[in-house]
Amino acid sequence: MAYAITQTCCNDASCVSVCPVNCIHPTPDEPEFGTTDTLYIDPRACIDCGACADACPVDAVFPVDRLRGPDTVFGDLNRDWFRDHPNDHAWGAPSFPRSLPAEVGALRIAVVGTGPSAGYTAQELLRGTSAEITMIDRLPVTGGLLRHGVAPDHQSTKRIAESFASVFHDPRLRMHLNVEIGTDLTHQELAAHHHAVVYAVGAAADRRLGIPGEDLPGSLPATAFVGWYNAEPTVPADAVELSAERVVVVGNGNVAVDVARILLTDPDRLAATDIADHALAALRRSRVREVVLLARRGPGQAAWSRAEFLALRRLPGVEVVVADHPEVRAAIEAAAEAGAERGAEAGSGTASGAALLAGLPLVPHDGDAAPGPGRRIVLRFLSAPVELSGEGRVEALTVERTAPGADGRVEGTGVRDVLRAGLVVRSIGHRGVPLPGLPFDERTGTVAHRAGRVVDPATGRPLPGTYVVGWAKRGPSGGIGANRACARETVGALLDDATARALPVPEAGRGDFERLVRKRRPDAVGLRELRAVDRAERERGEAEGRPRVKLATVAELLAAGLRR
Repeated sequence: MAYAITQTCCNDASCVSVCPVNCIHPTPDEPEFGTTDTLYIDPRACIDCGACADACPVDAVFPVDRLRGPDTVFGDLNRDWFRDHPNDHAWGAPSFPRSLPAEVGALRIAVVGTGPSAGYTAQELLRGTSAEITMIDRLPVTGGLLRHGVAPDHQSTKRIAESFASVFHDPRLRMHLNVEIGTDLTHQELAAHHHAVVYAVGAAADRRLGIPGEDLPGSLPATAFVGWYNAEPTVPADAVELSAERVVVVGNGNVAVDVARILLTDPDRLAATDIADHALAALRRSRVREVVLLARRGPGQAAWSRAEFLALRRLPGVEVVVADHPEVRAAIEAAAEAGAERGAEAGSGTASGAALLAGLPLVPHDGDAAPGPGRRIVLRFLSAPVELSGEGRVEALTVERTAPGADGRVEGTGVRDVLRAGLVVRSIGHRGVPLPGLPFDERTGTVAHRAGRVVDPATGRPLPGTYVVGWAKRGPSGGIGANRACARETVGALLDDATARALPVPEAGRGDFERLVRKRRPDAVGLRELRAVDRAERERGEAEGRPRVKLATVAELLAAGLRR
């Protein structure tokens, strides 16, 4: 019986490298790798060896015959992907780990950030070279989006952090947390103590709607909402107010789905996760009964992944409905019919795209009236936000109905509706922020680079010894595992430069940098303090039957670190 990859796939391709018959695709060398939400196993070629399941860092791979209930759909999804993407599973050209010539000597490399892209970068360097690594983070705890971005009910996804544990504890790596580059230290000071600096700082800002009333209390970016329920230390415990019965989430990507799911999940289920204590308490008091996922385009352009949407549909005690609209109804019916025809040809009724909405109730949605009984998620397509209003805080969102245009874009129809809501969360994407001392591309919201080498936009020349990886490099796209291939490219560029003797020689040593950090930031956190924080959170969690209870403020984290 073949194996199948399920909802929690991290897409880092650990499974690809161990498959003896090359039946897991897309691989990092194939064009679909950067666009697919998950990887797939071809059941016709799988030999049931289980190597992929052993290698998977997030427990996403299972034998098809052991899938139960709603998870059985993943067997179909794996099979159907290969129906649409035939593959002979021929081996490509072999790739070998990079290494440095012995005469180059040991490098000192700084990595700014401790999230997935930083972890993969350090992993590549430690495995392939004798480099000494310095990791720096503005927060007093590691993890980046693994800690503060992954939804608390996706605990298996967070297990990928365990693969970085050996990296963070490597004797060649030193850690300086609670230190911010650009505030406590400059890029120039960091570069003066290292052969190379790799920035893995993500995309910390959010995109704005650009409509009146957007700054009213009760209007939040998804980055703040997600940080709130994940105990991100810079997000206050009282950042979210849940006293209204309806919440509108603008957007329909995976983050928007996460927000909707957390708002309506039974708090008793969340109590077994690492959700922030203040968020759990607020959700227990919550009056929210309806969450509207608002999209200006049609269902065929929905940005969620199939796996995430299927999970949303089976949320216990929550009805998922589609706001009725002639264009939406037609799109769903057409997609369902096309999917059924394709499925019949392949011996399967599994459909994709807008056809995922087939079978959901299409209902009139009067957002000006109070929500009906029960809890429900309303998928409202072809509706664009135009104004937020309220006395002192958000009370309503005005939307304009849209229609597909001739060029594939949507156009306003002039028809407006009012959605009464006490909270509006915009989930329309992240955006990078400028870093002091580095060139920044305002158009893309990324650090200007070429294959990971930071470049001067005016001349196109690389800045010696300066590199970028992750969302700061490629924009906010791709899941956690996509950072692995991204890190490999950047590290490859760095090693090419080292081999070519193109890296600058540090002006000062490692000890000098340690003294500089202590001088500028006496409360910097190192590995010992980080271990103390981890123990404290796990001990609190063990007492409550949870994986951990997070410390939610910088003061709490620093205090726990000092109790080592």
